[in-house]
Amino acid sequence: MSKDKQGQRWRRWLVAMALAALVAAYIGLDLGRYLSLDAIQASQAELQAWREARPVLAGLIYFGAYVVVTALSLPGAAVMTLAGGAMFGLGWGTLIVSFASSIGATLAFLASRWLLGGWVQARFGDRLATLNAGIARDGGFYLFTLRLVPVLPFFVINLAMGVTTLRTWTFYWVSQIGMFAGTLVYVNAGTQLGQIQSLSGIVSPGVLGSLVLLGVFPLIARKLIDLFKARKVYARFKQPARFDRNLVVIGGGSAGLVTAYIAAAIKARVTLVEQHALGGDCLNTGCVPSKALIRSAKFLSHVRRAPEFGMRSASADFDFGEVMERVQRVVQAIEPHDSVERYTGLGVDVAQGRARIVSPWAVEITHHDGRVETLTTRAIVIAAGARPFVPPIPGLDRLGPTELLTSDNVWQLRQRPARLVVLGGGPIGSELTQAFARLGSQVTQVEMAARILGREDEDVSALVTARFRAEGITVLTGHKALRVAVEGSQKVLVVEVEGQERSIPFDALLVAVGRVANLKGYGLEELGVTTGRTVEVNGYLQTNIPNIFAAGDVAGPYQFTHVAAHQAWYAAVNALFDPFKKFSADYRVIPWATFVEPEVARVGLNELEAKEKGIPHEVTVYGIDDLDRAIADSEAHGFVKVLTVPGKDKILGVTLVGEHAADLLAEYVLAMKHGIGLNKILGTIHTYPTLAEANKYAAGTWKRAHAPQALLAWVARFHAWRRG
Repeated sequence: MSKDKQGQRWRRWLVAMALAALVAAYIGLDLGRYLSLDAIQASQAELQAWREARPVLAGLIYFGAYVVVTALSLPGAAVMTLAGGAMFGLGWGTLIVSFASSIGATLAFLASRWLLGGWVQARFGDRLATLNAGIARDGGFYLFTLRLVPVLPFFVINLAMGVTTLRTWTFYWVSQIGMFAGTLVYVNAGTQLGQIQSLSGIVSPGVLGSLVLLGVFPLIARKLIDLFKARKVYARFKQPARFDRNLVVIGGGSAGLVTAYIAAAIKARVTLVEQHALGGDCLNTGCVPSKALIRSAKFLSHVRRAPEFGMRSASADFDFGEVMERVQRVVQAIEPHDSVERYTGLGVDVAQGRARIVSPWAVEITHHDGRVETLTTRAIVIAAGARPFVPPIPGLDRLGPTELLTSDNVWQLRQRPARLVVLGGGPIGSELTQAFARLGSQVTQVEMAARILGREDEDVSALVTARFRAEGITVLTGHKALRVAVEGSQKVLVVEVEGQERSIPFDALLVAVGRVANLKGYGLEELGVTTGRTVEVNGYLQTNIPNIFAAGDVAGPYQFTHVAAHQAWYAAVNALFDPFKKFSADYRVIPWATFVEPEVARVGLNELEAKEKGIPHEVTVYGIDDLDRAIADSEAHGFVKVLTVPGKDKILGVTLVGEHAADLLAEYVLAMKHGIGLNKILGTIHTYPTLAEANKYAAGTWKRAHAPQALLAWVARFHAWRRG
């Protein structure tokens, strides 16, 4: 721990002890007797006389005392409010109490945040993600409602809000306004202090009912505002009296297919529109073909590693074109899973053509045969996916279709490029870099950042980079692409590194610098759907037009097939059952993998993110080079890295690097989803010898680091005593 953090921790302890001492003194000296109803009533005459003699001093002292009582969350604020009414009357009493209570509450809020906020967010951040999002969006409404309804004590609200992410200024001004009604009631009661028998009699059922109605008002107002916004959005469109469909889904990739399937499964009438082939990018140009190519390339790498497996030599005679044909056969074998026939059989109406949203309740479909059909629908889900991003690098437009490659068109190659430059060091670029190198291309990978796989920890990037270079790949990091040019008889990519230009010759240039959402061509702009880099949605995957939803790559925030399928459930259910019921999408436990060798997979936080977010954590690393099965398979490389809450076995995140890392990750995904800690993983029997034992051994490494040394010392003495 750094000296700054250690000093900060000590300051927190000192402040906490000082506050505890003040509260203890308050209780020990029985100062609460001065803030009882009887005590105030008994000294009412003296208080009024003191106030008349020194009005300014009395006001300042009363104001300061009220701030201290509320800031320390001491009992007695209600009685002090009555005293304010008795001393200063309704007008001045309400004014003084209103500001003193708000300032005191804000000080309590800040103390709670400084002492506990960081710890609570670090320990329970994953569970509080939904709450934090709600606070960021509607925190003022939540607080206003709580202030108006005197159900929870105000000091509890102050302390609880302190550990959320609510802005301090929002807390103050909402408290100032929200507590005004209750303040007015109590100060007014204080003007008749002599007639009050008990505090419970102040808030009569009628007054309490009125305050409850005031508290509910912000929620009603919010609903009315949402309704007004919706009516404004819908004003220029005519809603049909009846609908042809319950749901129309635009896009037949992972998000669209799953959305349509769920809708059909719960007996809604749904139409799925896809202008190309069902299955989307994942089946046709992404996950499936890339993994088929990687498998063929991996076989060749094993042939070259024959001596490691006890073979004198081995060779493989292959044709690049035949390898690419195998890739297409794999796609075709999986294609029936996403076929028109299958989904029609599941109850989905599949329309092959181009969709265009012409109103919030109507979608125009231009079928492949030229027929135009307009369907009215209760709701729409946009699942239009994304495409490779090609940056505006000068000279790219001069390249032919076999020279400028992306993850979309690379599968059309049948001739292997002798010299391939891969622009991009992310997952897609890295996977294709290694695959083409193993298939015999001379590959140069160019990345503008300081390392490839920049979202992973540095040790992960270093391990993959070392493997790439060992396989003959030229990895150039810190190189910025400037332009494509022709030098003599060859095409080159001109890059900048440390202020100097360098030319890299190529036969083909593969651009893999990211993907961009498909936002144009199907009516979003004309309709007024809000977009940025993606279609903008709320936690319910709802756009600014309430009956239009979006899921998958077109919506983000994660461009993974499994996340698109995950979002599809929320999109389908919310679209079909809004406004009766909606569910907020849960992104707390998202796994992902990069299928290079060594394979990289992770879930939750890695070290990079934990440090960036300032989340306290411990790191446990188990080296797979120690694992029996990995040694037997000649795959003794990589590691399991687990981030946990300091001193606890609660898992914050896991990074796995090594053979079948993505498969091994599933145990940790399940553990994080259901709150299973490392102790229970350690206590689970894992088959020997398997790679999955790495997970148990990682838990064992954590356990050894947290062994109760003092207890073990006593146990050693016990055994010594037993020996005599």
